[in-house]
Amino acid sequence: MIPIFETSRLLLKPLRLEDAPTTQTLFPHWEIVRYLSDRVPWPYPEGGAETFYREVALPNIADGTFWSWTLWLKGGPDHHIGAVDLRTEKKDNRGFWLGLPWQGKGLMTEACVPVTDYWFDVLGQDRLVVAKALENVTSRRVTEKQGARIIDVEERRFVCGPRRTEIWELTREDWNARRSKSSD
Repeated sequence: MIPIFETSRLLLKPLRLEDAPTTQTLFPHWEIVRYLSDRVPWPYPEGGAETFYREVALPNIADGTFWSWTLWLKGGPDHHIGAVDLRTEKKDNRGFWLGLPWQGKGLMTEACVPVTDYWFDVLGQDRLVVAKALENVTSRRVTEKQGARIIDVEERRFVCGPRRTEIWELTREDWNARRSKSSD
């Protein structure tokens, strides 16, 4: 069972099929999807969120290879504003998106803290690996703030086409050292 997390401004709730209509409204914007894997269909189809939830996300959650949370602002609105997920893929363990009105406020950095804790402390992983298109500066900042380091650069295909991609790694040891330093 995927837990609920609480931060100073957010509730992170396990993904539910009932969240698909909000995702369908907030997600399919070029500014959000352009640096996501080219597995995301573009233009985003009507019913795409429900199809993804039903055919990919929820079965992978049941298999124990995918963990996903929707982000809810404390005090409203009465729908989620984005999502963050973890997955056991070899070279990309975490992904996220945030609705346009809520970007640039540090919310994803805040949301990634309990999710990263979960990856290391509950799932027992030794390292978190994430892939970021070089041009995806905002997403890269979240990863930098967590103390990850670049371990490789390769070409990957995104919704916007092929891009140079940095592969970042955060080890459990580095994460725990950073967390203990911030609590001092």
